[in-house]
Amino acid sequence: MIDALSTNASDLWPFILVGFGAQIIDGALGMAYGVISSTLLLALGLPPSRASASVHAAETFTTGVSAVSHILHRNVDWNLFAKLLIPGIVGGVAGAYLLSNIDGNVIKPFIQVYLLAIGIYLVWRGFRIPPKHKNPRLVAPLGLIGGFMDATGGGGWGPVVTSNLLLQGSSPRHTIGTVNSVEFFLTLSISITFLFHLGWETFTTYTVGLLIGGVVAAPFGAMLARHVAPRILLTSVGVVLTLTSAFGFAKWLGYIG
Repeated sequence: MIDALSTNASDLWPFILVGFGAQIIDGALGMAYGVISSTLLLALGLPPSRASASVHAAETFTTGVSAVSHILHRNVDWNLFAKLLIPGIVGGVAGAYLLSNIDGNVIKPFIQVYLLAIGIYLVWRGFRIPPKHKNPRLVAPLGLIGGFMDATGGGGWGPVVTSNLLLQGSSPRHTIGTVNSVEFFLTLSISITFLFHLGWETFTTYTVGLLIGGVVAAPFGAMLARHVAPRILLTSVGVVLTLTSAFGFAKWLGYIG
């Protein structure tokens, strides 16, 4: 088990690097910070509820910087933002409350398989079909489900919401920017819920490393989302989603320790 009180400055560097790399991917593609960071903390022995709480505490700051950066780069669709905000917060608070009281890993393998299939489709679509942008119709339910899965799994907002909005034809750049911006309010709500139910001891000093790396990287991720071609963004989202989902499912099967 991680001893939050025994760490020193040198112990934080690996977590700073992980936070930096994860936020670059998250800011540019709208997913992966929570998945990468949670996987690391769980591998080190932190229980799912504490790992999720630690990651969301760090994300409260990284997503704040990321949201400002995406707004400055004009990557946010405010109509889409309004449709996602409330359902996302409701789902996140509900998921954090349940994870504080029960094991939320039961449904994870089914979600991993679902996201794996979407990832493969997005890769195929990025290579074979020219992107045609249109306004997505199914938004609020995605926010609710994405917020719930994010809290229970330590990461899931981006994979669920970003991928499904892209599946409906939403602009990759504005989808990524909007989903990242809403995520600030989501992570803040989830962190407050975890704090209320689990207490301050939930948050380890490793959270500081993830936070520092993520905050430094956030502006660069937003810049990439603005300047990279839509087809490349779409394909990259599919690749990251496929790899992370396949890893999660393989771990559940026991092929990865």
